[in-house]
Amino acid sequence: MASVAEIFRRYGPTYRTEADASLSHAHRRVMIAIEQCRTAALGGHAEQCDRCGHTRVWYNSCRNRHCPQCQGLARAAWIDQRETEVLDTEYFHVVFTVPEPIAAIALQNKAVVYDILFRAVAETLHTIAGDPKHLGAHIGFFAVLHTWGQTLVFHPHVHCVIAGGGLSPDGTRWVACRRGFFLPVRVLSRLFRRLFLRYLADAWRAGRLRFVGALAPLAERRSLTDHVAATRRTEWVVYAKRPFAGPRQVLEYVGRYTHRVAISNERLITIDDGHVRFRYKDYRADASPEKIMTLTAPEFIRRFLLHVLPRGFHRIRYYGWLGARVRRERLAHCRQLLAMPRLIHTSPETRRQADYRDRYAALTGFSLRACPVCGDGYMEVVELVVASRAAMMDTS
Repeated sequence: MASVAEIFRRYGPTYRTEADASLSHAHRRVMIAIEQCRTAALGGHAEQCDRCGHTRVWYNSCRNRHCPQCQGLARAAWIDQRETEVLDTEYFHVVFTVPEPIAAIALQNKAVVYDILFRAVAETLHTIAGDPKHLGAHIGFFAVLHTWGQTLVFHPHVHCVIAGGGLSPDGTRWVACRRGFFLPVRVLSRLFRRLFLRYLADAWRAGRLRFVGALAPLAERRSLTDHVAATRRTEWVVYAKRPFAGPRQVLEYVGRYTHRVAISNERLITIDDGHVRFRYKDYRADASPEKIMTLTAPEFIRRFLLHVLPRGFHRIRYYGWLGARVRRERLAHCRQLLAMPRLIHTSPETRRQADYRDRYAALTGFSLRACPVCGDGYMEVVELVVASRAAMMDTS
């Protein structure tokens, strides 16, 4: 089966050699992590069934957040944690995007511009939701950064999942939004544009932006002003998707977004003669939106690496009464106002102590303990596979 790991194993070494100094250390680290994922290079263990004697070898995962093979358990665990935070109310999905001239700046200044994107989105939502002309409430939501389009082109945007209501200014009641409608997207779009461009200008004045290549002239104020001038006159795309059908759908849908990487292995079709073929959706097509794209292996790798995040960057962020410092107390208050039952919390220590196989079964419904051959036996670890010293590197 075609996979990103197989593409990197076949063509990654040549790509790194040809790119040489132009390839960053972060990109090299991600490539090597994905190439080594679930191979003997990272070590693992052998298991044997205590009934039928069937044996299998499990190699360790790289656990890199850009690896398509390593997101399943992380995604399931994240959903499990969020399940206690879903309220008995309508939920909305709002997406904020930036125009192409801004995306070009973001590509060369990822950490700075991504932070500006999150800041502008959060302030926009809080400001409009808090306005008595619209909702007049303090809202809670989380936001997820995506940087790709269906064909792996660079397309930074933020997905927000927002409860359809919030706390009144004095905190004594729940203020519900109008059914099926959250906030006017045109109003959101214009405030988002104004705030983003203001914070971008502030970053330039503070010397936090760096430009190279074709964008080098943007180091001059006049050139930067001319570059973004057209974006001040266009409508920035902010759109609200259909409201979720219910709290359960929120978790199922959002789970596909939170730990998604630029492309999943399921979309890949073939890797032949130095080319990669994969499925993508053309949402502008009148007929069937699913199409097939063919890229050379180097071009596929180049596009994939466009979406490597700055080290330590948080691509999922929480706001309002979902903020880390107030979440537990404020959520309990929201549940009380919505006449929901109180939650019994499991301590983080108890969750950490659970065997990963038990957690995996609870979160995914698939048992790693049961023998895949006889179905009655129990797979026991019989041997450890030691990782090679060459693979013992930081791939976070």
